[in-house]
Amino acid sequence: MAPPQDTARAFVPLSIAVLTVSDTRSRADDRSGDTLEQRLTEAGHRLAARSIVPDEIDAIRRQVESWVRDPGIDVVVTTGGTGFTGRDVTPEALEPLFEKRMDGFSAVFHRISYDKIGTSTLQSRATAGVAGATYIFVLPGSPGACRDAWDGILAQQLDYRHRPCNFVEIMPRLDEHLRRGASITA
Repeated sequence: MAPPQDTARAFVPLSIAVLTVSDTRSRADDRSGDTLEQRLTEAGHRLAARSIVPDEIDAIRRQVESWVRDPGIDVVVTTGGTGFTGRDVTPEALEPLFEKRMDGFSAVFHRISYDKIGTSTLQSRATAGVAGATYIFVLPGSPGACRDAWDGILAQQLDYRHRPCNFVEIMPRLDEHLRRGASITA
């Protein structure tokens, strides 16, 4: 069954940045980044930026923080560095930036992943949150995981027409807590 859409609403294209976290990938062989770029542009969104950084906390955090500060970027999607090896540090780099965690993202991602790869989904620490009114989604580094996250979650939640609710319709209010704090201290 297709998810419900409000056909009276117009599609709202978002600006999405894609970050691949890898010590070994280059743009020529970044299949996960390619998968995300293809999915988001086919959906009607705009690729705002794309980069590859090594599995290093400072490099990952620096890149994502610069995109969070950019008012032209609505969403950041990362791929890679969510496993358990010593070099897998993407959640450690990005979760401290989250002003709000999105625990449901991980739960739904693992539910979708379990149907495809069984208990191997436990080897992913996929996570998501909001920082500076920017959505951040932290995905595993495989093209399959990127397809599952996009097709099963992000395509719907980043579509303003999706009912009963979606991330796009609440975007104007993501920074209310920041603005409220500013007015209290002013």
